[in-house]
Amino acid sequence: MQRELGRTGRKVFPLGLGCMGMSWIYAESRRDDEHSIAVIRQARDAGVQLIDTAGLYGDGHNEELVGRALRGQRDDVVIATKGGLVVDDLAARRVHRDGRPETLRRQVDESLRRLDVEQIDLFYLHRVDPAVPIGESWEALSAVVDAGKVRWLGLSEVTIAQAKSAHAIHPVTAIQSELSLWTRDPLGHGAEQGTGREQAEPTSRGGSAETSNGTSNSTSDGDLLAWTRDHGVSFVPFAPLGRGYLTGTLTPDGFEDGDFRATNPRFTPEAFARNRDITDEISRVASAHDATSAQVCLAWLLGLSENIIPIPGTRSSTHLRQNLRATQLALTDDEMRTLDGLPAPSGARY
Repeated sequence: MQRELGRTGRKVFPLGLGCMGMSWIYAESRRDDEHSIAVIRQARDAGVQLIDTAGLYGDGHNEELVGRALRGQRDDVVIATKGGLVVDDLAARRVHRDGRPETLRRQVDESLRRLDVEQIDLFYLHRVDPAVPIGESWEALSAVVDAGKVRWLGLSEVTIAQAKSAHAIHPVTAIQSELSLWTRDPLGHGAEQGTGREQAEPTSRGGSAETSNGTSNSTSDGDLLAWTRDHGVSFVPFAPLGRGYLTGTLTPDGFEDGDFRATNPRFTPEAFARNRDITDEISRVASAHDATSAQVCLAWLLGLSENIIPIPGTRSSTHLRQNLRATQLALTDDEMRTLDGLPAPSGARY
């Protein structure tokens, strides 16, 4: 059942755990560090090995949280974190890209300290800085690997051309991008799916954990998933449950002020209604298996390719247990085709 992480020889459970929501972006008033630590440990005890965080998430808070949760359990997990984004204003979530070598070296050291580890397993370039050639950023990270501070390198939200450029300098172990039943840009479907390929990222409102100031985030220049498969690179989907929408459990009036989804184009009341056809079909497939919609979404992803390792995020022990059971859900070929044919979502990603 386990899947190899890139070409490292390291095998991990088919699902990882995304920890971002434990620190910021979603319903921050309900943040509970001790409960989140318990959930991370429950995931580890259940066999989950890939634990995903970033220096950006809560401006270091999430890394410290993961470090506390996994202290003394270093050999059991693969800790993945990220650098290349800098927080300008935590409360307003304004961030900017900074891929300069000196910044990345500093951020690696900061991550090591916050995680309380001697070596980071997987370090992603969180976003490519348009002001810095990707080769400069990647060479700097390669040197950090040579220094023993990081084992493997990854990229986040990149084009195929950017992935090729980096891979020619130093092996790319994993690529992380948004991929789900309503975001299929990495499959080359961005234009047809209406995912905002031409949309610029927010500037003054800036910053979610997946955005930064002022440049397009398009990854739909071709079939990125196929490229990763052909080159021995793991593909790690973030937001595999559509930031909760695809579970069918959210309502458009259920977001507190400051929740990223409260102003997201796909979560307006109008988009909620228009996107219901997607969740209704997912629910129908789930009912046929006595499963949850979340399990169907994850099973669809796992069925796309053997190199996919989704990282659903949750602060709930119940949802964690439910998500892990998705690895046991076998969708039929007809169900996979039905899900493949779901309509494009209403609203851009950002």
